[in-house]
Amino acid sequence: MLVLVISDVLLAPRPARVDLSRRPLGGVRQGQPTATALVAVNRSGRRVRGVVRDAWQPSAGAQANRHRLDLPAGDQVVLRTTLVPTRRGDRLADRVTVRTLGPLRLAGRQRSRVVPGRLRVLPPFDSRKHLPSRLARLRELDGRAAVRVRGQGTEFDSLRDYVQGDDVRSIDWRASARSRGVVVRTWQPERHRRVLLVLDTSRTSAGRVDDVPRLDSSMDAALLLAALASRAGDTVDFLAGDRRVRARVRGGPRRDALPQVVEAMADLSPVLAEADWHRLAAAVLALGRQPALVVLLTALEPAAVEHGLLPALPALTRRHRVVLASVRDPELDRMAARRGDPAAVYAAAAAEQALAERARTAEMLGALHVDVVDATADRLPVALTDHYLMLKGRGLL
Repeated sequence: MLVLVISDVLLAPRPARVDLSRRPLGGVRQGQPTATALVAVNRSGRRVRGVVRDAWQPSAGAQANRHRLDLPAGDQVVLRTTLVPTRRGDRLADRVTVRTLGPLRLAGRQRSRVVPGRLRVLPPFDSRKHLPSRLARLRELDGRAAVRVRGQGTEFDSLRDYVQGDDVRSIDWRASARSRGVVVRTWQPERHRRVLLVLDTSRTSAGRVDDVPRLDSSMDAALLLAALASRAGDTVDFLAGDRRVRARVRGGPRRDALPQVVEAMADLSPVLAEADWHRLAAAVLALGRQPALVVLLTALEPAAVEHGLLPALPALTRRHRVVLASVRDPELDRMAARRGDPAAVYAAAAAEQALAERARTAEMLGALHVDVVDATADRLPVALTDHYLMLKGRGLL
């Protein structure tokens, strides 16, 4: 048996004679399947039988990555491995192992080598399912599906003949004097406004709400708002940071900033440090002097807000309209509703106290002319975009 094994090893083709190369990979959203293609070419003069293992980082989610190899001399084959990534960012390939078997299939040779591969994993953007309904509301708002009306803070659109029921305050008397009938002005919601998304990546973003990091839920809300604002004709800028700025995207008046924002979010992760809101506020002000809607995606934590955010807010509210969007933990409401035993009553009292502190912090922010949108992770994207549409409809941007 030993002689047979040694003979089989000596007769097995050399793994180095199997050339390996990888086709380029693009980007994929987290949790979505994709495939990597590994090309194996038999450079030896004999048939190669064996196994190829295409190893990746565990978070790349490689499935069925062991492939049987049966290549005639000079032939090639494409080996495809399915990847279902579980984390954002760049997922890298590990070593590729080639094991060739001898004629008797008793033994063989094995060699591992590095075949570079990189998969760009983007945020999942689960809230994009709400985009069609919000776009329909936007069409109604700007007059493509409803009659344009007069409203404070809106932009002039056109003139038309007066019909019964029109607001008499919208009559253009000068235009009416030059025509044979009464003419009224029509208005449309303001366009070409600036929306600046500020994503907090400090320690509070690392907290998990229903087993999902706050940072990921905030990203989802930011992406839905960025997609809607871009379709509405507004300029979208993006800023992410904690003690320093981690990512920055400058949008253009005629450019959809969503792909750039998605790309910038891919590498972001929570940093276990307090946010330096004075530095982030200075970065916001450095983006331009034009008034903008500044959306702060951070946690409504009383201690973090009172000691970190509140001192930096006056510099922002003097020039911009500020909205704070926070992920609310539904477990607090569930705890506050339990009354089954003494332990549950004490837990309910603690939850009520935490909710009261959040409400007091929201009132403090409101006193500084900051709008607060506090909703659960699944409701925050919708609540934030609805607030944006409300502001746009009232001409408050």
